Amino acid sequence: MAPFTPRNATVHPDIVLVKPGRQRQLYGVLSGAALTGLEPPLWAALLAACLRQRGYRVELIDAEIENWSVEETAEHVSALSPVLAAVVVSGTNPSASTMNMTGAGLILTHLKQIAPDIHTVLTGLHPSALPRRTMEEEHTDFVCDGEGFMTLPALLGAVKAKDHDFSRIPGLWYRENGGIVSTPRAPLVGNLDELPMSAWDLLPLEKYRAHNWHCFDQHYPRQPYAVIYTSLGCPFNCSFCCINALFGNHTIRYRSTDSVVREIDHLVTKRGVRTIKIMDEMFGLKESRVAELCGKIAALGHDLNFWAYTRVNTVTAPMLQAMKKAGIHWAAYGFESGSQKVLDSVTKGYKGDQLETSVKMTLDAGMHIMGNYMFGLPDDDCESMQATHELALRLNNEFINYNCVMAYPGSKLYDDAVARKLPLPATWEGYSQYGPLSLPLPTKHLSGPDVLRFRDKAFVGYLSNPRYIDMVRRKFGEPAVQSLTAILAQKLERKHI
Repeated sequence: MAPFTPRNATVHPDIVLVKPGRQRQLYGVLSGAALTGLEPPLWAALLAACLRQRGYRVELIDAEIENWSVEETAEHVSALSPVLAAVVVSGTNPSASTMNMTGAGLILTHLKQIAPDIHTVLTGLHPSALPRRTMEEEHTDFVCDGEGFMTLPALLGAVKAKDHDFSRIPGLWYRENGGIVSTPRAPLVGNLDELPMSAWDLLPLEKYRAHNWHCFDQHYPRQPYAVIYTSLGCPFNCSFCCINALFGNHTIRYRSTDSVVREIDHLVTKRGVRTIKIMDEMFGLKESRVAELCGKIAALGHDLNFWAYTRVNTVTAPMLQAMKKAGIHWAAYGFESGSQKVLDSVTKGYKGDQLETSVKMTLDAGMHIMGNYMFGLPDDDCESMQATHELALRLNNEFINYNCVMAYPGSKLYDDAVARKLPLPATWEGYSQYGPLSLPLPTKHLSGPDVLRFRDKAFVGYLSNPRYIDMVRRKFGEPAVQSLTAILAQKLERKHI
C-alpha cells in the first residue's frame, strides 16, 4: 500500500473526514468508464472547513477518488492516528448517500479491528434518516443526526478532553449503559454566511471530472471540476425525495450572493476550475435572487460552464436569460413522468402545459436541457412508463437521466414501503441506480425487476434514436456523437433481471 501524504501536512490530525468508495460495487462496468463524472465530496469539505474554523487540525480522505479498498482506507486512517474518524455518507444529490453505507460500514469495521482506540462517528444524509438503525448495525461509536456543523466540533472537543458526558452535545446518538441514547437535533444554521468556504485545499480537484455531457461541445475542460452550493434544503415535499432528512424540515436557506461569488472566483483563480455543478436542490426558484447572483457571476468576467437544477413551475424567461449570461449552459429539470396522474400521486406540483412553456423558454435562452425522468413511481404501469419515454423522445433533450424509483430512507416512499412490507433491496448497495444489485421499488402494477428492465431498454432507445443523434451532432459535433456510442457500449450488469 502506497503511503498517504496529507495535503495539509498534518501528521496527527484531530479528526479525519472520510468519503467512502467501493465504486465497482456501486457502478459496475461504469466505474471504469471515463465518460462518467467524479464529483468532489462537498459536504465533507464544508464540515472540514467548519472544524478548522474552530481551531482543529483536520484531514480529508476521499477513498472514491483514490480508488482505495475499504481495507486500504481504514489503514490510511489508522496511520494518521486521529482522535476522531468521521465517515461522511453524503453525496451531492439525495441518491448518493444510502448506496454508500455498505462501504462506510466496512471501513468502520476494519478500522475498529486495527485501531480500536480511534473514536468513530457516522454522519450524513442516510445516518440522519435512520440514526437508531445505523447505531444498531454499524461498528461506530457515534452517529451525527443532522447537518453536523455544531455536533461534530462539540463531539471532537469532548473526545479530546476525555469528557464522557455527551448529553449536552446536540444531534448525537451514542451508547450508554448497554443501550443507545440520543440528544435533540441541533438547530439549523440560520445565516449560511457564518459557514466558511469549503476546504478545497484538502481535495485534489485536478482528479475530479465533470460528466461527459456537461462538456459535449469540447470547449470547456472536464478537469479540474468543482461543486458549489448557493442554498441548502428544499421547500417542496415530493414523496420520492429524501434530501430534507438531513435538515429536518421542508425549508430553504440561502447564502449571500457575495459569498457565492467569492467562492467561484477562488475556484477559478486559485484552483483553475472552469466547469462547475451547482448542487442546490432548487436553484431556479426565485427570479430576483437568480438575477442578482448571475449578474455578479457574469461581472467576474470568467468564461465558465455551470449546470444547475431548475423547476418547471418556477422558471421564468428573465431568470433563464440571466443564468445563460453567467455561464449556466445546462438547466436540469425534473420532468419525472409523462402521466399527469402519476405526477399528482407524488405531489410533484406542475401541469403539462407548464412543462412545454419552460422547455421553450430554456431553448430560447440558448441553454441546453438535462431532462430527468423517473420510472416506477407508485401509480406507474407499462402504459404510463411508455408515456414518459415518449415524452422524452418528443422533447429530445440534449441529455437525459432515466432513473428508477428507489425508496430512499428519509423519503415518504420509504416509510410507506416499510409500513406495507414492500420488497426493498437486501443491501444498501441495491439502492445504486447503476450497480449490479440495483432493485427499484415495485409499483402498484409492476415488480421492481419489471421497472428496471423497462428503464434500461428505454435508455438505450433514447440514446440510439436517430433524431436525437442528429440533434447532438448538429449542436455539439461529431465527438459528442462518439461519446454516445461509447455510452451505449457499456452493458450494465443487473442481477435482478
